[in-house]
Amino acid sequence: MVKVPNFLQPYLASYNLTKLDISDPGVDREIITEVLNRGDKKAVRWVFSKFSNPIIKSAIKNPAPGTWLESSLSYWQKILGVSLSDKKFREGVLNLNPYVISRNFKSKSA
Repeated sequence: MVKVPNFLQPYLASYNLTKLDISDPGVDREIITEVLNRGDKKAVRWVFSKFSNPIIKSAIKNPAPGTWLESSLSYWQKILGVSLSDKKFREGVLNLNPYVISRNFKSKSA
């Protein structure tokens, strides 16, 4: 089991770090996304030391819906030379605009 260091807790606030194993499928993308969104230099260095460039690029190429800050996703795309379609980019970005939320998540009873 590869543990996540305690200094990453501010960036993974909703996780119990003692139970996270970076070798578990899917956990890598969540850690990469959260740290590249909000992490300091030490946290970002840790991500690049623990995950290969292809895995990091994959987390950017295949963003989970609504998980990225627009500025962070745009920055890391440029830094790592990753291309995303406009649609995939928009889907990956967290957008708290009430119009967008209501349009994308209409109630089934409506």
